[in-house]
Amino acid sequence: MSVHLLLSAGRGPQECAWALAQLLHRLETDATRHNLQTHRAETVPGDRPGTHRSVLIRITGDGAETFAASWTGTLCWQAPSPYRSNTSRKNWYVIARPCQVDTPRTTFAEADVDIVACRTGGPGGQHRNKASTAVRATHRPTGIVIVVDTERQFSLNRRIAIQLLRQRIEHSDEVAERAVTTARWRIHDELVRGNPTRIERPETSKGPDAPAVRLG
Repeated sequence: MSVHLLLSAGRGPQECAWALAQLLHRLETDATRHNLQTHRAETVPGDRPGTHRSVLIRITGDGAETFAASWTGTLCWQAPSPYRSNTSRKNWYVIARPCQVDTPRTTFAEADVDIVACRTGGPGGQHRNKASTAVRATHRPTGIVIVVDTERQFSLNRRIAIQLLRQRIEHSDEVAERAVTTARWRIHDELVRGNPTRIERPETSKGPDAPAVRLG
C-alpha cells in the first residue's frame, strides 16, 4: 500500500519553506517508527539552503493511508524565525494533502474494438444504405463509440474508425493527466494560516522527537 502526500509552503514567507523542511524531517522520522518507508518523489527548493517550497513524498507500507491522514491538513512548525530577529511570530504554516500522481494509460488494441457494419444517411446515402459500408466501432474497455461513413468502401471506413478511436482515447488520457496536475497545483493555494491540525516543535531537553500537539 502506498500514498503520495504533497507538502507545500504555499505563498508564505521564507520561514514557511524552512518550516516545511523541519516538518518533513519529523514526518520521515515518524514514518520510520511506524515501519513505513518514505521517498521524496519531487522537491522544489526554497530560496535558502536546506529549505523547500514543496515536497511530494511517497509513503509505503501497511497503514500508509492512516499515517498520511495523521499528517494531513494545516501543519504548524512552532519556533522563532531563524532569519529575522525582529519578529515575534513563532507559528509557520504548511499545507499537507494526499494527491494522485499518475493516471493509468489506456492500452489500445484492435482486439478490444467491436466493428459493426451499418447504414447511414447523408449525401450519397442511397448507395451506402444499400451496401451497408458505414462502420460503428466500439472500444469495449472505455465505451467510446465512433461511426464513420465518409468512404464507400467498408474497409476504408473501418481503418478510419480505428484511427479515430485511437486518437480519441489518447486525447482522453491527456485530459485526465492535465486534470491530475491541475488538482496538485491547487493544493499550493489551499494553505490557511491558523487553526492547524497538527503542531510540531523543535526537539527539547526532554529528548528527541518530543510529542507533537495534535488537534482535531
